[in-house]
Parts: sequence; structure tokens; C-alpha cells
Amino acid sequence: MSYMKPPGQLDLSDRLAIEVGICNGDSFKKIARRLSRHPSTISHEVKENRTFIKGRYVAGKDCRYVRSCVVKNLCGCEPETCRYSCKYCRGFDCTKHCRRYESVACHKFDSPPYVCNTCKDKRICTKDKFIYSSKYADLAVSRRRSESRQGFRVTEEQFRAMDELITKLVKKGQPLTHIYAEHEQELPVGLRSLYNYIDSGKMTIRNIDLRRKTSYRQRRKNKKGVGKYDRSFREGRTYEDFEKEMKFRSETEVTEMDTVRGRREKGKRLLTMILRKYSIMLLFLMPDGKAESVIRVFDYLETGIGTESFYRLFGLLLTDNGTEFSKVDELEYNEDLERRTCIFYCDPYASWQKPHIEKNHEYIRYVLPKGKSLDPYTQDDMTLLMNHINSTRRASLGNKAPYELIMEEDEDMHKLWGFLKMDLIPPDEVHLKPDLFKFNK
Repeated sequence: MSYMKPPGQLDLSDRLAIEVGICNGDSFKKIARRLSRHPSTISHEVKENRTFIKGRYVAGKDCRYVRSCVVKNLCGCEPETCRYSCKYCRGFDCTKHCRRYESVACHKFDSPPYVCNTCKDKRICTKDKFIYSSKYADLAVSRRRSESRQGFRVTEEQFRAMDELITKLVKKGQPLTHIYAEHEQELPVGLRSLYNYIDSGKMTIRNIDLRRKTSYRQRRKNKKGVGKYDRSFREGRTYEDFEKEMKFRSETEVTEMDTVRGRREKGKRLLTMILRKYSIMLLFLMPDGKAESVIRVFDYLETGIGTESFYRLFGLLLTDNGTEFSKVDELEYNEDLERRTCIFYCDPYASWQKPHIEKNHEYIRYVLPKGKSLDPYTQDDMTLLMNHINSTRRASLGNKAPYELIMEEDEDMHKLWGFLKMDLIPPDEVHLKPDLFKFNK
């Protein structure tokens, strides 16, 4: 016999059908067939949600000899201190210690249908009994479901240890996703519950300590062709051309590129790149935001890892329309006129077309807030920041850090690793606060 199992839980109408079936004397198998459920589902429902009715016994004891019983001091107390029979004692259960105890309770409900709905003596019975009522069963299920979603499900000791760990690491600037990825086995709750506990105000840290507790602004519509600079360098390299190229390329071959400035005025800038294959972000400190500075970074990288490795790692670049990327020929070709990359440009006001680099810029802002000048920093400082960012574990990467995704057989990436002094930071030492550079000096 096969049974159809419809999705979802039993509702009030199902429970009403079960109650009617039991009162009619139908078997669980017959009721299950009527509801297209398995008999074990009906059996479990009845046993879990039946209503217990306490019997009326003399002195509350279901013993056969309770009326005439005068036994005292079964608990071992002195006769002078207790003058009452044990059957009247509320702090001591004499039925568990008396040798003469003989139960008169009914146990018919220990076998199907597990309730007394059809018992002919139900109205006059004074013993313990179970009744299945669809109304009370549905209320019991709703109450249990509501209670399961309320309050803390950890002990005070577990909560105290969890609070201490989370507070210490959040104050280092570590995201909750990174903390959870590293300490999942130690934490007694899931990541969603962790956010709920912080939101409830019970933990030491508050929502204000979490950077991502704000919503993003609605993105502006794309305005193609808007801009005050010469856009001729975009010809044949637009985002539409990029999409055509991607029909023959893999997503993992793409590297996104952008720049990050400190203050509005002239000064040092960061050239940022992110390799989609590993979600690794590279940071290069430039003296200014000129196109020549970007070209020097390209020449520096190509010299360090070789033209072939450079092309395999950065052969397909997607960037914005800034003037620092306008000298496309010098960027795509080296001094020997060998092609080292292919550059494509996003549409104006369409930063969402290179989402990975834009999203990862928030890690930079954790340490270098907007408006803070980059002039006091060196490339070694940026390398340190790069290592801390790429050592941060993320749920989108399967709770791994970008550095941990590098494959052993990827020789090009290992060349880059050594050349740029990449270093995996231990998870609990990841620090993403403005005092990062002071902390490491």
C-alpha cells in the first residue's frame, strides 16, 4: 500500500477528520488513507497532541489500598517530627517506595488508538485518561511552535562564553560571517540566531557595532553616454562588447579594476583589482590618479611575474570610465608591443556591472574611512591591509577566506603570491579597524 504525502503540516481540518475517525472507531490506517497520509503520521499526531485529564483518586494516589493505608515515615524522618500518613505528604511520593503499592490506573490508552474517546465508561471514569480533541490539539501545536521561536536556547555559561568571543572579535572589525565561519563548531547557535541575539540587546555588542545594519540606496538608472571626458577609448571595448566576449570566455578569467581615493584633493590613490576566480583583492598605492601611474603598476606586475603569467591572470580586465584608464593601448600592450591584457569598460553610472570590486571596497573603508588621506601610508601598509581583507572568511565562499581558495597547481597565482608578499592571517588575528596599522607597528 503506497500513501501520498502532501507537503505541509497537518491543519485543523485534518485534525478534525482524525477526531471524527477515532470516534467512529476507524483504524489509523483507514484514517490515513482518507487524508492521504501515512498511518505513522496519524499515530504520532494522536500521541503527541492528545489531552491528559488527571483522575480523581483518594489523596491523589492511584493505589488499591489508599483508603485504609496508615503507613508513616517511609521517607526516613523521625516519628516525632511527622504525624501524618505518607499518602497525604505532598513532598514525598509514597507510591515509589511502598511495597504494598498496587496501581488501579487504567492503561488501555497505551495501545491504539491511545485515547479514551470511544470508551463506554468515559463519562463515569475517575481514573487518568487521554482525550483527542482537534481544537485543543491544534492549539497545542501552535503554542509549541510559538515557544520554540522565543527566548534563548543556550545555558548561561554557553551564552557568556559566546558573548565574550563575539565581542572580542567584532571589536577587531571582523564581520560576523567571518567569525561564524571560523568558530562554527564552538558556537551553540547558528548565524541567523546570532544576529537575533544581538538585535535583542542581550549581548555586549549592539547593532551599532555591526557595519552592515543599514540598507543600500536604490541604484540610479543607467545613463549611457553621459560624461564630460573624451570617451573615444571605449570604442570596441564597451560593456556590450564585454558580454559578447564572455560567450567565449569563462567567468573565472575576469579581473575587475577600480581606484579608491582618500580625500577629494590631489594625493595618493589606491588601484584595486579583484580576481573573480578566487575573490582575491589586490591593492597598489599610487602617487596620484593619473593614467601613467596605472601603467607603471601594470609594468611592475608584468616584470615581477612575467608576461605569460600576467596574461593568464589579468588577460580580461573590466573597469570603469575614469581618465586613469584612458590610455588603453599602453595598458593592453607592453613596450615590446606584446599583448598582455584586454580591457573593457562598464557603462557610465553602472557600477553594478563590476559588483565584486565595488562590494569588496567596503573592507577598505573599514580601515580607511572616506575622507581620510592616503598620503601617510606606504605600499607595505596596503599589503598588510590586503592580507587582512583576503584572510576574512565569507559565507559566499563556503565559509572560506579568498586566500584559502588558491589551488596548489596554480603556478601563476603562486608566483603572484610570492611577488606581492601575500600572507594568510590566522582567523582570530584578522583586524579590520582604523587602528590596524598602529596595532601592527
